[in-house]
Amino acid sequence: MNELSTLLQKIKENPVMYIDKPSITSLKSFVGGYLSQLTDLGLTPEGYPMEGFQEWIQEREKTNVTQSWAGILIFYCGSERSAFYSFFELFEKFIKQKNDSKIQGSEDVLRLRQDLMFPQFDIYNEILSNIKKRPGMFLGANSITRLDMLLRGYSLARREVGVPPTEPEREFEGFQSWVKEKYGINSGQSWSKIILFYSVDEHEALQKFFELFEEYLNKNKSL
Repeated sequence: MNELSTLLQKIKENPVMYIDKPSITSLKSFVGGYLSQLTDLGLTPEGYPMEGFQEWIQEREKTNVTQSWAGILIFYCGSERSAFYSFFELFEKFIKQKNDSKIQGSEDVLRLRQDLMFPQFDIYNEILSNIKKRPGMFLGANSITRLDMLLRGYSLARREVGVPPTEPEREFEGFQSWVKEKYGINSGQSWSKIILFYSVDEHEALQKFFELFEEYLNKNKSL
């Protein structure tokens, strides 16, 4: 899929712009949010580029552990940063092998269903409430950073295909400035970094996020 390949190249060249820093875990969450939203919108990647990558990594490293491909890369590379840059080299080899074996189609395009109606997706009721109930299923771990990356990928996918923001999405956009004001922060740090800074760890920060976001929504309703 040319769109994903272009996006990955941009992230490789400027990771700070997309995921704050070179981190394989953040990259995985971001790409997961991006691709899942394209799928939800009815944009079907022909020759889905990530399909088979998990198994390919497991076979390459001769492991049957249940870790994700990101977790496996961290284990063998030794750090988030090293695994991040190693991913691009390995993914390029993986795609070449898929092409050579003709697993992937002759072209990778996004097909938009003719009958597509963009869903009015409620970012709070449909995404955040589900993650709150089962964070491990959606994020792989209780992590506010992973949540942030997932939502960034989700939002980018919608912007790229021109989906107008819903009212809940527009409401969520104000959460950043609200958090900065609440904690008295004047820097350009993201809401996830601010909450994490005032928490013990990623797990507590994620729990605190849901509390703060509910407070933010209730305050908006009262106004």
